[in-house]
Amino acid sequence: MNFRSILAIYKFEMARTFRTLGESLAAPVLSTSLYFIVFGSAIGSRISDIDGINYGAFIVPGLIMLTVLTESISNASFGIYMPRFSGTIYEILSAPLSFVEIVMGYVGAAATKSLMVGTIILITASFFVDIQIQHPFWMIGFFLLTVISFCLLGFIIGVWADGFQKLQIVPSLIISPLAFLGGSFYSIKMLPDFWYKISLVNPVVYLISGFRWSFYGTSDIDVTTCLLMILIFLVLCLTVIGWIFKTGYRLKS
Repeated sequence: MNFRSILAIYKFEMARTFRTLGESLAAPVLSTSLYFIVFGSAIGSRISDIDGINYGAFIVPGLIMLTVLTESISNASFGIYMPRFSGTIYEILSAPLSFVEIVMGYVGAAATKSLMVGTIILITASFFVDIQIQHPFWMIGFFLLTVISFCLLGFIIGVWADGFQKLQIVPSLIISPLAFLGGSFYSIKMLPDFWYKISLVNPVVYLISGFRWSFYGTSDIDVTTCLLMILIFLVLCLTVIGWIFKTGYRLKS
């Protein structure tokens, strides 16, 4: 394993991140504050507890997932798209690096930024509501698996996209709606039976349910199922990336 090369890619990507760190971190803090002002105070005060949890505290895991999923995809897709756009990807591909090392460098940097954003949202939320983390080990585990999985998805999107517009298609038109409809601000158990079954098709439901369980010990779906779905998605993304490097799909042309 060429750790020096992995670190070089990682440092390069993080340097680009830190150049816009203020804007990158200020936006989630502001949006989180607005969510709690609107949902937590204005609307939340009129909504009864859900599964014995104050509504303001209930939405924290979903709010973190909502932001982190989008950030993970955007960070990773832009990170690999720019070398393709500028042509520097050929220098990386010609270097004595395996695809695992290349992916570790780019995805590692994207995941680091997403983890920073998620942590800041958690800290910001703690100023508005009383947050309890009953299973801190599992909270970190779900958090890491989700961030890494969606950074891998972002890497795939960055390779697939042939223009800046396409980089935003999946996060804005697919991931965000799935997150909003995945129980970010409500429990899917509150839905009628038909819509509850429809919600089970939404993969983001499992991410949010498992993450919420790590906070409050309650989940819409069995935690084992949630963990299994995340691992399946992770393996699927790794398989697609392996195929991309094996075939050179949009990397060598």
